[in-house]
Amino acid sequence: MKNIMPYLIVLFASMHLAHAQELKSPSGDLTMHFELLENGTPTYKLAYKNKEVIKTSRLGLELKDDEKSLLNDFKITNTETATFNVSWTPVWGEVKTIQNHYNELAVTLTQEDTERVVIIRFRLFDEGLGFRYEFPEQKNLVYFTIKEERTQFAMAGDHTAFWIPGDYDTQEYDYTESKLSEIRGYSEGAVTANLSQTSFSPTGVQTALIMKTNDGLYINLHEAALINYSCMHLNLDDENLIFESWLTPDSNGDKGYIQAPATSPWRTVMVSDDARDILASKITYNLNEPCAIEDTSWITPVKYVGVWWEMITGKGSWHYTDDLPSVQLGVTDYSKVSPNKTHSANTENVKKYIDFAAEHGFDAVLVEGWNEGWEDWFGHSKDYVFDFVTPYPDFDVEGIHAYAKSKGVEMMMHHETSASVRNYERHMDQAYQFMNAHGYKSVKSGYVGDILPRGENHYNQWIVNHYQYALEKAADYKIMVNAHEAVRPTGVARTYPNLIGNESARGTEYQAFGGSKPNHVTILPFTRLIGGPMDYTPGIFEMDISKFSPNNNSHVNSTIANQLALYVTMYSPLQMAADFPEHYEQFMDAFQFIKDVAIDWDDSIYLEAEPGQYITVARKEKGSSNWFVGNVNGNTKRTSKISLDFLDKDKTYNAIIYADAKDADYKTNPQAYKITKQKVNHKTKLSQISVAGGGYAISIMEMK
Repeated sequence: MKNIMPYLIVLFASMHLAHAQELKSPSGDLTMHFELLENGTPTYKLAYKNKEVIKTSRLGLELKDDEKSLLNDFKITNTETATFNVSWTPVWGEVKTIQNHYNELAVTLTQEDTERVVIIRFRLFDEGLGFRYEFPEQKNLVYFTIKEERTQFAMAGDHTAFWIPGDYDTQEYDYTESKLSEIRGYSEGAVTANLSQTSFSPTGVQTALIMKTNDGLYINLHEAALINYSCMHLNLDDENLIFESWLTPDSNGDKGYIQAPATSPWRTVMVSDDARDILASKITYNLNEPCAIEDTSWITPVKYVGVWWEMITGKGSWHYTDDLPSVQLGVTDYSKVSPNKTHSANTENVKKYIDFAAEHGFDAVLVEGWNEGWEDWFGHSKDYVFDFVTPYPDFDVEGIHAYAKSKGVEMMMHHETSASVRNYERHMDQAYQFMNAHGYKSVKSGYVGDILPRGENHYNQWIVNHYQYALEKAADYKIMVNAHEAVRPTGVARTYPNLIGNESARGTEYQAFGGSKPNHVTILPFTRLIGGPMDYTPGIFEMDISKFSPNNNSHVNSTIANQLALYVTMYSPLQMAADFPEHYEQFMDAFQFIKDVAIDWDDSIYLEAEPGQYITVARKEKGSSNWFVGNVNGNTKRTSKISLDFLDKDKTYNAIIYADAKDADYKTNPQAYKITKQKVNHKTKLSQISVAGGGYAISIMEMK
């Protein structure tokens, strides 16, 4: 026995190393453990400061018409580790430079019998984990169809989650706060009407998903670098509290078509005991490839106004005439019909917005409803719905271009596709050439309605590839893209920074469709904005829609101070002042903040954060000593207490504080605000009341 025991110990250790690997984050706070089960199933688990975050969770993919699939019978045939620490400069962003620091483990798995090889690559950052599947070139795994990805996220408790229902076609839902075990019970009520929606499970939710544990950990599940793959949802086994990936299918029910060599998107698990770390994390961007555009000088942040809110609220119309039950592009003669007098995209009205933009220093003017086809654009499964180049008779393209240019203002294009994707691709080159010829540097695209070809969804592999095609094609023409109703962003804007914005969530328009929850904007930065900036279209000053659109009784559930704060808390290099010029002219003192606030930053500091309750952010303007602070508040009135210790120690500043008045109320008195001024420095501490649905905004400018 004395001779055998040392041998057995060494053998046991070797067997253990062959089946298990451990990876630590640079700080050592996070530990990821990889292991093969006895049947060769790959698993991982994750701990933060010795607290269990992800319990043992299975990895793998189920393949279509494949008895073996990529689920088990694996052995570890190689492991590689590496450390990476470098900083890079984004074209635009919340900070001037981004540090990309992680430890990496790549586990090569070879499947018994089939000899198929899969690499699972883990990257562990100080604030979270990213991992993906890699399929190297090999003779036994070339073309394959994914029936379902079986990635698990086994939760360590019945956490509180802020979630929206899993859906293949929309993210435009209000968030529900509940325990994981309660999702099934709330699911039916959480699904509200949308022009295109496809729910798949009473326990299905969408990423990015933010959760809070009973012992104070914040956990976020999402994905990064969604390229040539289906968007991932999560489906909860609510008995065992295990989330499993649920990819968006195509019209055949298939979840993805892969040709090796290939990789999956990264699956991300962010975790911290400080909610501010989740908001500040750049994991999603760091897991994407570096910028693919050599010359980025034409990509610039944009602050804009536009002809949009009046149509959304019902004051005006997108369509030119009420005479026609249907139109055929190139056949219908609009010169022979009567204008309806409500069409908003007319030359005179657009010039009013151009004048306003020029007077107040805005970069661009968006106009929706300018092109022929809006009379029967939606709900008819119509393929040839728009041509993207032919204006209505009352929209003088050449005249408006010349007028805007004379005022130093750009025009922003609008391409509504009505989800007719083939039609858009047929016309895309011509549409982008038209933009180049008429001085349009950016486009807001839309995908309202059910996708054509029929049976496809907004988030499956085919349509994800279309969004990417449109983005890359736009880059060829030096055009910036702001895609609405598209797949939620996953950090792809690092690689293609001409993606300056997306909607892909419930935006301000829903305030004109019955309203959103007052705390909605305290959740979005923890969820939707994890993957990239949102064109939320803030800046509404008149909350009672019925005052100017009598048939619409909606109410914007926000105070004016809250609306101002959104320009800071809802980060985007694309920011709209969405209300009418005449509403701003009633409150020019408050409007001054929208004029002053920057849209590109050298630094961002999250001062306070609690999902669903409040967010307070300070940002330093790019190339300037000016700072701007924004606070948005949830459902309960509170006192926000912040320190200005982020200011330069040797400078004094003038601070202008735009805050809720004492009697402000998002429902009954939303336009009540107060503006105060004071000198501040790095020792200043501020205490400010924020009402429910309220907040405050501060501009801090160096005294000269």
